[in-house]
Amino acid sequence: MHDKRLVIVIGHYGSGKTEFAVNYAVKMKEIYENVSIADLDIVNPYFRSREKRKFFEEIGIKLSDSSIRNTAIDLPALPAEMMGVIANPNIKSILDVGGDPVGARVLARYAEQIKNVEYDMFYVINGNRPDTSTVEGVLKYMKLIETTSRLKITGLVNNTHMLKATTVEDVEFGHELTKKVSWETDIPIRYEAVIKETADKIKNQDIIEKLFPINLYMREEWMS
Repeated sequence: MHDKRLVIVIGHYGSGKTEFAVNYAVKMKEIYENVSIADLDIVNPYFRSREKRKFFEEIGIKLSDSSIRNTAIDLPALPAEMMGVIANPNIKSILDVGGDPVGARVLARYAEQIKNVEYDMFYVINGNRPDTSTVEGVLKYMKLIETTSRLKITGLVNNTHMLKATTVEDVEFGHELTKKVSWETDIPIRYEAVIKETADKIKNQDIIEKLFPINLYMREEWMS
């Protein structure tokens, strides 16, 4: 993996970008001693990386989030230690950012500092969501997010899924969609995120080369 030290994960509502961010942080912990994930999602009131505080603590990943510990309260309070997360060269940092232009506005606050370090910004695509099921839809949101955040997307993540019901066909549809977006933008596909049960069934060599098997950490067992 040749990703930059600071990785920003962004994607439209329902893309599964927090699930990818959490899995990515767990994977990075296998490689780096110091890993930090910052929850900057002030948009989505449901599946937030901050809900997994105990899990992160147990595996030694530092979670930076708002100073509000009650997850039922939704206030746009930003982490006080954000500057350290962005600038500290000794920490592999992941930023989990709200999935639309409103969420990207949070990033704009730190854009100048982020531009001073090497960073990647991964855009997570779920082709099964209505707003991002076409190349035009994906490009529209990518442009809005780049304009709002004042930062450039550097990589694409195919995360086309139906949660536990995800099929190989879902993944392949998302792959073709993401490939077309890559052609249009010259932004490379960095990862093909697939739940582990389905990842084992993938035969497409192009997908296998960038396969990133994930667990559904953000979904309780009783959820579909």
